[in-house]
Amino acid sequence: MDHHFYKELMDRLYDGVYFMDNDRRILYWNRGAERVTGFKAEEVVGRHCRDHVLMHVDDKGTLLCESSLCPACKTMTDGKDREAEIYVHHKHGHRLPVLTRVRVLRNARGEIIGAMEVFTDNRHAEQTKKRIAELEKLALIDPLTRIGNRRFAEIQLQRSLSDMHRYGWLFAVFFMDIDHFKTINDTHGHHTGDRVLKTVSRTIVRSIRDSDILSRWGGEEFVVIVPNAVRDEIEIMGNKMRSLVEHSYIWKDSKPLQVTISVGGTAARLDDSPQTVIARADNLMYRSKESGRNRVTTDLTAD
Repeated sequence: MDHHFYKELMDRLYDGVYFMDNDRRILYWNRGAERVTGFKAEEVVGRHCRDHVLMHVDDKGTLLCESSLCPACKTMTDGKDREAEIYVHHKHGHRLPVLTRVRVLRNARGEIIGAMEVFTDNRHAEQTKKRIAELEKLALIDPLTRIGNRRFAEIQLQRSLSDMHRYGWLFAVFFMDIDHFKTINDTHGHHTGDRVLKTVSRTIVRSIRDSDILSRWGGEEFVVIVPNAVRDEIEIMGNKMRSLVEHSYIWKDSKPLQVTISVGGTAARLDDSPQTVIARADNLMYRSKESGRNRVTTDLTAD
């Protein structure tokens, strides 16, 4: 069996597979990796994984490729297999959740000469597509970002409040605004602004649970409804979304263009209406703006 046979075998795998040497230079990139990340083999082979290609981050936004937390580095150091849930950078700019498994590569003498990484898309794509198709029929989808629109958010807020009164199910609401969005539009044009909106929405929707609900409230504003939210964890959830957006980017004029969001998070109250809970989250978001942007302000931190 020759080299061509094994390459064909790897290319038939659904999962992404790539090989790297001890310097983390990518030597091989299969078709599954192309499908998951959007990067073609010719765009990544010969480059280092830290060269603004995959840019692995964890759910805290830590850049794993530039730290001692890199799973591949650890595996090539101690020879132990590893598995981790991380986020990779998609070619279109957003962050994508993947399950990655790292194994060492050894030569005939048993020396470690690199690593193989296998990664799997962690999204539930088919369920999402069906959900979007159903919402499109009811005119509840934002045509640009392909997430729920303001009307959809208002319906979900009213439903969540009804469930809280009937069953005692608590929930949280986040209000987010892209920082300096007008400047982005004025400097780079509305087409780039649209790309930023899509990248931010994709990053957020892939950082939240299936039960959480993301909607575009209007302009550069987004709302996330989080069922069964614990009050003390609201800031943690908000910072996860904020950090992942901060570490996402789009390419503009051969340079990465990064954006940030300001976030306000609040726990719903029994005397709330859709209008009051949104107004409170919105006010908390503006406190984040006033504090320097790229921040999260919640009921607890605002006191």
